[in-house]
Amino acid sequence: MSPKINRRDFIATTAAASLAAATRPIAASAGPGVIVQGSAKPLVISSANGHQFRNGGTKTCVETAFDMIVKGGDVLDAVIAGVNIVELDPKDDSVGYGGLPDADGVVQLDSCCMHGPKKSAGGVGASENVKTPSLAARAVMVHTDHHLLAGKDVTTFARNMGFEIVADLNTPNSREKWLKWKQATDPLHYIKDKDEREAAIAQVTRDMVKAGLINENHLHGTINCNGINASGDICGVTTTSGLAWKIPGRLGDSPILGAGLYVDNAVGAAGSTGRGEANLYNLCSYLIVEEMRRGASPKDAGMTALARIKGNTVEKRLLNARGLPNFNVNFYILNKRGEHAGVTMYNPKGALTYAVCDAQGGRLEKLDALLDGAPDA
Repeated sequence: MSPKINRRDFIATTAAASLAAATRPIAASAGPGVIVQGSAKPLVISSANGHQFRNGGTKTCVETAFDMIVKGGDVLDAVIAGVNIVELDPKDDSVGYGGLPDADGVVQLDSCCMHGPKKSAGGVGASENVKTPSLAARAVMVHTDHHLLAGKDVTTFARNMGFEIVADLNTPNSREKWLKWKQATDPLHYIKDKDEREAAIAQVTRDMVKAGLINENHLHGTINCNGINASGDICGVTTTSGLAWKIPGRLGDSPILGAGLYVDNAVGAAGSTGRGEANLYNLCSYLIVEEMRRGASPKDAGMTALARIKGNTVEKRLLNARGLPNFNVNFYILNKRGEHAGVTMYNPKGALTYAVCDAQGGRLEKLDALLDGAPDA
């Protein structure tokens, strides 16, 4: 760690950015009024949960981040302040505090962030005691020479940085859902055949979804949020509680640079939600940014990544009756000009959306799908 950085100042700065965004004074030179021809239009995009949860406040993630950006705030501070709303909202059980736990009932959180102008990044994985892993990821970026810390040592690092350390990140909601899953799956461990046993356990989760006990989108629950300001500076963050009921210690794509998130200030940004293993194998966020570097639009770049996943999915257990992937992956993409897209492997009935906030306000827009139908059909 660098002795030149004042830890207390860092914590005060990030806390102020996350919890008092609405009271920050407007800089004289900031805001949409200073946009001139040829400059970027401020924009924030995220997964759909970025315009659903408010944690008791008045603004969603994308609204909070956009407001900070047009008032002159650092773009990374803004998008992290936005996702903090979702991380801290106990009503959301896919991100941060109260996320659906692992198979042992422990909530493990992952996050990474990238600062385009500074060309810096940080991440944490399998963090068990900090409600806002996005801020812990930023602390890794600011205070260390590393990009990723994982496991119990994240707690030690966060404690040394002055973060609040909590013994258990479960809420009554997440604990109750885990207990129901645990009670239903424990008797299945007598099944000797591995594939048969895993299929039976997976069926329990599907039954909980059908019964309305679990939001299907929260099984791989994550939030990615990317933003650009009027100067064309781009930053992004991804944060998650990971796969519900996962093997303890499992890391998906979310904390991995180039998978769960990639930012190049000269080109654009991409982040993801959905089946992390598929995205991690293909490093699709990096692929998407490289496609945009070669001139592809955000939508076309995202479709290229989805096609790559489709082509590399060959295991029978991951294919549906049509021989296509039986899972979903979503990407949220913006380029240097402030053009954006949200793409997905499937969008049955057009119900899947992503969040956008610009000068017209916050809203949800439909994700464009690579394939027709649904993952399980």
